[in-house]
Amino acid sequence: MTKQTVVVALGGNALLRRGEPLEADIQRQNIATAAKTIAEIAKEYNVVLVHGNGPQVGLLALQGLEYKKVSPYPLDVLGSETQGMIGYILMQELKNLLPEQHVSCMLTQMSVDPNDPAFADPTKPIGPVYNEAEARELAEKYHWTVKPDGQYFRRVVPSPQPTGIIEDDAISALINQQHLVICTGGGGIPVKKENGKLVGVEAVIDKDMSAAFLAKQLDADALLILTDADAVFLDWGKPTQKALRSTTPSELAQYAFDAGSMGPKIDASCEFINQGGKLVGIGSLEAGLRILKGEAGTNIIAE
Repeated sequence: MTKQTVVVALGGNALLRRGEPLEADIQRQNIATAAKTIAEIAKEYNVVLVHGNGPQVGLLALQGLEYKKVSPYPLDVLGSETQGMIGYILMQELKNLLPEQHVSCMLTQMSVDPNDPAFADPTKPIGPVYNEAEARELAEKYHWTVKPDGQYFRRVVPSPQPTGIIEDDAISALINQQHLVICTGGGGIPVKKENGKLVGVEAVIDKDMSAAFLAKQLDADALLILTDADAVFLDWGKPTQKALRSTTPSELAQYAFDAGSMGPKIDASCEFINQGGKLVGIGSLEAGLRILKGEAGTNIIAE
């Protein structure tokens, strides 16, 4: 029987949990845990894996600011570095678990519109969390925009909508050869056309929106968004919080979700379903396969 295809979006905060030190060993431990879930899913589905990079790209940006002999590298270059860094560890851990499975990591560029209104309203959190005083001090020192992220604050950068995957043909070719493909990491390296040439853009694309875009391009059977929350909750963090187990885009449209965390996941999910997608699952990393089976997390389906 031919396997169905699922695009799995693995959150940067699932790879490096909120408040954890930005240490390579800690990230590898978390990626090893993530790889076990992905490997389990890959036994039943063709998996195309997209990962976040918010903590990692922010760390690289901070490190660049400390070395004064060269100008800091732009965000598109740092995004490509995170694709290689995270992709390498994911690829290695998955290959160790699935030695017979072809696993490939594709450096992926994603086109964006340079006139996207997101450039005037940064919303994408990157880097570590800070208390409010630290965040305000760093914002003044480095000319950052900072916004609340739960009980903490983080640097935020522009997050334009994806408009096209430059390497889409190569990704499809690898999938057709039964590769487990890691691609559009960190939402893809943001690029635009300028005088007929591709050039980088100073931004970080939301990986969930890119995963939904990719899933639609591939006509995937499902989109699975794995994060550090067990499900989509109403009244998150309040005594009245309630998990949504099965829902639709029209029901979700009645509620407001945090623009820095669950909001983009809901937007991406509804975009995929409204464009003909069959199923979106949202939930915790450990429950990946159970979410696809409707036994955990939140399932979003068509009306």
